[in-house]
Amino acid sequence: MKLKYCILFLVYNLFYAQNNSIDSLKKYSYIELSQKFYNYNNRDELKKAKIISKYYLQKAKSEKETEQIAEGYVMMHFNQNLPNGLKYLDSLQIITKNSDKDYYPARIFLLRGNLYSKFYNVKAALGNYVLTLEHAKEKGNKRQIAFAEVNIAYLNNYIGKHRDAANTLRYYLYYTDYLDKKDYDNIHVNLADTYIEINKMDSARMLIKEGLLISSETGKTYQYHGYLLESGYYNLKLKKYYDAINDLLRCKKYFSTTEDIRNQSYTLLFLGQSYAGLKDKDKAIGTFIALDSYIKQNKYVFPELREVYPYIIDYYKAINNKEKQLYYIERFLEIDQSLDSQFRYISRELPRRYDKPKLLKDKENILLELKNKKIFFYCSLFILSLILLIFIFLYKKSVKQYRKIAHELIQSVNENRVKKEIEFIKDTISDKIQKEVIVDKVNTTISEDIAQAILTELEKFEIREQFLNKGITLGSLAKKIKTNSKYLSEIINTCKGKNFAAYLNDLRIDYAINRLAEDKKFRSYKISSIADDLGYNTEQSFTMAFKKRTGTPLSIYLKEIERLADSTDQKSKSL
Repeated sequence: MKLKYCILFLVYNLFYAQNNSIDSLKKYSYIELSQKFYNYNNRDELKKAKIISKYYLQKAKSEKETEQIAEGYVMMHFNQNLPNGLKYLDSLQIITKNSDKDYYPARIFLLRGNLYSKFYNVKAALGNYVLTLEHAKEKGNKRQIAFAEVNIAYLNNYIGKHRDAANTLRYYLYYTDYLDKKDYDNIHVNLADTYIEINKMDSARMLIKEGLLISSETGKTYQYHGYLLESGYYNLKLKKYYDAINDLLRCKKYFSTTEDIRNQSYTLLFLGQSYAGLKDKDKAIGTFIALDSYIKQNKYVFPELREVYPYIIDYYKAINNKEKQLYYIERFLEIDQSLDSQFRYISRELPRRYDKPKLLKDKENILLELKNKKIFFYCSLFILSLILLIFIFLYKKSVKQYRKIAHELIQSVNENRVKKEIEFIKDTISDKIQKEVIVDKVNTTISEDIAQAILTELEKFEIREQFLNKGITLGSLAKKIKTNSKYLSEIINTCKGKNFAAYLNDLRIDYAINRLAEDKKFRSYKISSIADDLGYNTEQSFTMAFKKRTGTPLSIYLKEIERLADSTDQKSKSL
C-alpha cells in the first residue's frame, strides 16, 4: 500500500513539474522558445529541449500558425528514433507543400539526409543530399547548397575520395562567409581529419592546434575532445604511439559519457591501433574486442573496421582458439557485407547523381564561358578595327593637312625668293618711317634714341643670323647690344608682339624653313646636326619648336620638299 502511494506521489510530482514547466514557457515568444530549444539541444539537455519543442508545436497548432507549426515539426524530429523522426519530417513536407519560402522543399531533404546519416543509413542520406542540392540550386539558396555539398564531401571521405572532400571543405571554410559559426566549426575539424587522410600533416597540425586552443579558451568541452581525437589520430599517423595513447585515453573517458557513437568508435579504433603499433597485443586485442561489442550494440559500421577483424582473427589463430576465430570471421564477413553494400552504392551513386551532373554543369558553364569569350573577342576585334580605321582616317587626314601646310610653306619660300629684290628697295625706303612708327608704340620710359638704337641692333642681329648661336639669352643679347634686359624685353614685346623666347624660336624656325627648302646639302644632314646648326641643344626641342611654329611636323615638311623636287626634275627631263 505504501508503495502504491509512493508511485502515485512520484507520478503526481512529475505531472505537476511538467505542467509547471509548461506554464513558465507561456511568457516567451516563438523566437525566444526557438532559441531556448536549440541552446538546450546543443548542450545535450534533451529533456528540457523536448518539453520546449512539444509546447512550441501545441502552441502553434492552437494558434493555427502554419509557419510555426512547421518549425515545431522540425524541433520535434530531433532526438527521435528514425521512424518517429521521419514521421515528423513527413508532416513538415505536407504543411510546407505550398510554401513560398526559398528554403523549402530543400530543407526537408536536408533534414532527412541528416537523420539518415545519424542512423548510419548512408544510402538514403546520399539520395536526400542530392535532392537538397537540386532544389537549393533551383531556389538559389546558397546556404543550403553549402550544407548539401559539405555533407556530400563527408560521404566522399567515407568512400576514400579524400582529396575531393578536402577541396570542398577548404572552399567553404576559407572562401565563404554566409554560414553559422557552428557550421564552420564542424567543417574546421572535419578538414583537419581529411588533411590527415591525404598526408597534409602540417596543415592538419595547424588546424588541430588552432581548434584545441579556441575550444579550450571558450570552454567548449565537446569540441575540445573532438580536436583531441584528431590529435590522437595525427600522432598515430606519425607513429608517435605514446602521444596518441595519452590523447585517446582522455577521449575514451569523455566520449563514454556522451551519446556520440561515432567519436567513441573511432577513439577505440585509434587506441587499439596505437597499442598494436607498440606491439602490445593484449591491450590492442582488448581494445578491438571492446570496439566490436560497442558497434554491435549500436549497429554502427565504418570502413576502417576492415583493418580490425584480420588482427583479431590472426590473434586467435596464433593461440589456436578456434571458437573465437570462427566468431570473428563471421563478424568480419557480416560487417564486410554491410560495408561492401554501402560502399558500392555510394561509389556508384555519388558519381552518377552528384559528380556527373556537376561535371555536366561545369561543362555547360565552360562552353558558355568560351562562347562569351568568343563573342567578346569578335566584339573587341570589331571595336579595335573600327578604332584603327578611325585612327588611319584621322592620321591620313592630318598627314594631308600637314602636307598642305608644308606645300604652302615651300611655295611661300619660292615666292619670297622672287620678291626679295623688289622688297629690298621698298624696305630701304620705308625702313626709317616704320621704325619711327614702332618707336611711338614703346613705353615713354624708354627714350626715342634708345628705342631706335635697340631696333637697329635687333635688325643687325637678324641680318647677321646671330640668332643661330647657342646659349643666347635675353641677358646675353642685352649685354651685347649695350642695353639692359628690361628695355630689350619691352622693345621685343611691343615691336615684335612676342616674348624673347618666342622671338628667338621664330627666327630660327623661319631660317630653317627657308634654308631647308633651298639647300639640298643642308637637308641631307641628320636632324640632330640641323638642330645643332640652328642653335638648339637637342633634336627634340627643335622638332617641337618647328611644329609649333609651322603647324606641320618637320619630317613631313622634308618629305614634301623632296617630293616637289623630284616632281620638278621629272618635268625638266620630259621637256
